This record gives sequence, structure tokens and C-alpha cells, in this order.
Amino acid sequence: MGKPTGFLEFERELPKKRSIDERLSDYREIETAPTDSHSKQQAARCMDCGIPFCHNGCPLGNIIPEFNDAVFDENWALAYEILSSTNNFPEFTGRICPAPCEASCVLGINKPPVAIEYIEKAIIEKAFELNLVKPRIPKFRTGRKIAVVGSGPAGMAAAYQLNQAGHAVVLMERADKIGGLVRYGIPDFKLEKSIIDRRLAVMEAEGIEFRTNVNVGVTVKANELLDEFDAVLLTMGSTVPRDVKIEGRHLKGVHFAMEFLSQQNKRNAGINPEVDHRGAPYTNGQIIAKDKHVVVIGGGDTGSDCVGTSGRHGATSITQIELMPIPPKDRDASTPWPNWPMMLRTSTSHEEGCDRHWSINTKEFVGDENGNLKELKIVDLDWQKDPETGRLQMREVAGSERNIPCDLAFLAAGFLHPQQEGLLNDLEVEFDERGNIKTNGYQSTSNEKVFAAGDCRRGQSLVVWAISEGREAARAVDEYLMGVSFLEAKAVSMFNPAFAHA
Repeated sequence: MGKPTGFLEFERELPKKRSIDERLSDYREIETAPTDSHSKQQAARCMDCGIPFCHNGCPLGNIIPEFNDAVFDENWALAYEILSSTNNFPEFTGRICPAPCEASCVLGINKPPVAIEYIEKAIIEKAFELNLVKPRIPKFRTGRKIAVVGSGPAGMAAAYQLNQAGHAVVLMERADKIGGLVRYGIPDFKLEKSIIDRRLAVMEAEGIEFRTNVNVGVTVKANELLDEFDAVLLTMGSTVPRDVKIEGRHLKGVHFAMEFLSQQNKRNAGINPEVDHRGAPYTNGQIIAKDKHVVVIGGGDTGSDCVGTSGRHGATSITQIELMPIPPKDRDASTPWPNWPMMLRTSTSHEEGCDRHWSINTKEFVGDENGNLKELKIVDLDWQKDPETGRLQMREVAGSERNIPCDLAFLAAGFLHPQQEGLLNDLEVEFDERGNIKTNGYQSTSNEKVFAAGDCRRGQSLVVWAISEGREAARAVDEYLMGVSFLEAKAVSMFNPAFAHA
């Protein structure tokens, strides 16, 4: 490695964040830009560990020690070449990935792990600064035409790979802009949308065609899709949110989290926030948290994003409740290194102000005489392990039922599966037991011309898994069309199969 003693000399240091008062007044990214000297120092912490388990922790198989070494040598061109060989969009993963690679870092056994996510961001930002990110236009075209339906990270990655293989690729999106949940789900304070547009300009110059405002299955029928294209790759994500069926669900003020987040991203972009991706008006109009008591139901990243957005709106109070027990502060014995650790995580949104509670169940949404939400009836839960199965079982704590103020409730309990009505039913694809598209590898079990990748195939997951799925599906499509594929194959995970389902 560039500095064999670096892990002994330097501590893990993440980039500085803008002050809470400053960042609550805007929607710009929270972290300050990486500097060359800081990036070099953090890369120096990558040790000569023998077996780099970080490779296994990363679903993309990123070649991490090698690009760290290049950063230490300040050879940014080589660092970018290594990183981009496995990761199409390090500008995404360097900002919004939970970094499973860091959880598998050998240094992390007894010290804070290498700041791999930060270094990825530093490499790609330096690459754009030095004009190293240039369109790679294929020298030959195969004459084959492929439709990629859904423009999130899985669709974008697949489109990029298939275009590089020489196929004509059309990336379709039912919203007005390309990007999927990265565009209209991830808040700008985590990923500014100019980052997406910068990448799309490169992809368009490489020959990929973008079609927006195309609701495939409605504006373009399934049979038309199959007639026009040699192969169809479905990457529309997991879009059906998990609902709660309790009394008062109909009240004004109860919303799915993604409706709230996408509206704010549209405001930031100067786009009408009163209509959804189909141009239809939202049932309850604009959702504004200013001067309201906000309760976020669900303790994951989407719930955290609702917390940060509500704070920027100027909510009176923000409470986040979670059904499950509070995780341990440190890595739990049930998830030893190099597995993805079960532990408490505090986001930048939580740091900005939020009252967090665990082992809470929502019993009822309570409204006023005008049908507006005013309170939430909740109850404490006691979780105990079943002595026979070892599984956690919950019971309500007697006498703990109470009402808390709530003008806005955001349901952030995850997603079930892709929307089956319309395109998927028209294509007659089969579904697995969870309602996701059933495939053999990445190829639909019902039609050999139809493939699937990302959350619509594997279920709700991480951005890094979406990119990995898109790359692997592109290889499968290429093999189907050409008999053989020279696209990059992902390294097989040997040590950490448990994270494949995280």
C-alpha cells in the first residue's frame, strides 16, 4: 500500500458538515466538498490486509485497495479508471450508499474502518473536475434495440452497459425527468439533482435515448413494446408502499412518505408539486409541515428523509416512531464482522432535531370534526424472544396507551413490490411469493424477451444493489441477443452471503 503505517498514524475523519442552522435554511448538500489532502490521508489508512473483505462487502465488487492506493499516489486518472470499471455511478454511491464495504473492512475489526464511501466521492468529483469523465461512444452497433423501463439506478446502469455493448437503448420513464427515486425520492440535501443531470449529459452523448412522460402499459401498450424492441428490461422499482390499516387512515394529514418527499424535490426543481408523475393532481394537494406536529411512522432511511425535510419546512415538532426494539449502540453479536452490523444509526436529519422512539405501535389516527388529523393513539410494546423458536414476539404494555399531538403523519414503512396492474399483467409476467417479478437469473420465466432487475425483481434494497442488478441484467440481455457477452461480470461473493439479502 502507499503508506503501510497509515492506519496507525491517521484516524478516520469524515468530511465536515455545514452547521445545523445553516443547512436547515436550504436544501443544498450537507457535507463540504472533499479536498485532495484529506482524501489522500484517508486513503492512507487502507492497510495491507491480505484478504480485502471490503470486496465481498460491496455488491459491485469494487476494487477498493487499488483505488485507495491510487488516491494516495494522487494518480486520479488511475483511481477513476479502477473505480469506474465496476461502478457506473460512484457519485450516487459516494453520497447515499450505507457503505456495506466499510462494515467488512478488515481495519474495522478493532478500529474505525477506512472511509471508503468518502473516497469514492472524492475520486468521482476529482474526475469530473479534471475532465476525465468523457462520453465513451461505442465503435460498432449491433442493430439490436432494447427498451429499459424505469430510470432509477438499476435502469440507468443497465442502459449504460447495454449501450457500451453496441445496442440501441431507449430508457423510458413515466415521470417528467430521468432518475427514478434518486430524482424524486432522495432529498436534495443528500444528493443534489445537478449530480444526476451531469451524468445524464454524458450518457446522452454516448447515444442513449431518453423518453420521459411515458407510462408504459398506458401510453405505450405491452404488445407495442414487444413489437418495437428485441428485448425489454423492466427496472421500475418497488413502488407499492406498505400501508397501515387502522382506524382514521382516511383522515386529511395521513400521507405516504414518498408523496411528501417527491413534492419537495419538485419544488426545489421549480416543477409543479401539485401533480404526480402522471400529471394527475394529488388528492390532498400540497403537503406542508410548517408549524405542524409531524410524526414519522417507520425508522428507516425514508423516515429519516421525512424528518430532515420536515425540519426544513419549519415543523413545530418532529417525532419518529418504530415498531421494533431499539438496536444496540454497537455491533450486535448476532451480526459479527464482516456481516452487515445490526446497530443503532443516527442520520444527519436526526442530528438536526427529532424525538425518536422504539417499540411503539400505532393504534389509531384521531381527527377533528372537519376530518383533519389532530392526534395519534399509540401504545408501548414489550418484545420477548419465544423460547422455542427464538423469534421476537410483541405484546402491548398494559396502561401505556396514549394520544400524542399529530397534524401530519408520514407512513415510511417500506415498499411491498412493483405495481402489478397495467404493464406487468399485460406482459403476463409471473410473480414470486413476495409479489416481485419472477425470473430465472434476470430473464422472466414467462417471456424470453422480457428481463427484470433492481427492486422490482429482488425487492426493496440499496442503491448499490440496484446498480449491481442493472449491470448483471445487462449482461444477461446481451448474452440473449448475441449468444455471448463481453460485459464485466460481477465477482462471486464467497464470505458474506448474508448481506445479499440486506
